[in-house]
Amino acid sequence: MITLTHYLVLAAILFAISVFGIFMNRKNLIVLLMAIELMLLAVNMNFIAFSQFLGDTAGQVFVFFILTVAAAESAIGLAILVVLFRGLRSIDVEDLDSLKG
Repeated sequence: MITLTHYLVLAAILFAISVFGIFMNRKNLIVLLMAIELMLLAVNMNFIAFSQFLGDTAGQVFVFFILTVAAAESAIGLAILVVLFRGLRSIDVEDLDSLKG
């Protein structure tokens, strides 16, 4: 039987992996975006686990709103990434300071 603790431990591991990914890789913008998405999925797993445990559907509804915002964030982030690569031929975060005007 899978309990609430199992879901919370898995979500904590996913969150820790995403934080580790952000701190260890500060150069590649694609890896940073994937780490942020993994962080959002860990938070969503917590919402779903508590929603199931408490018998309330409010957490599950809230997850749909978070997924919508995450999809919009990914689309905008990838669009910025494409513009950055076309202009600078690089996706390094350190090259972003050259866009200051």
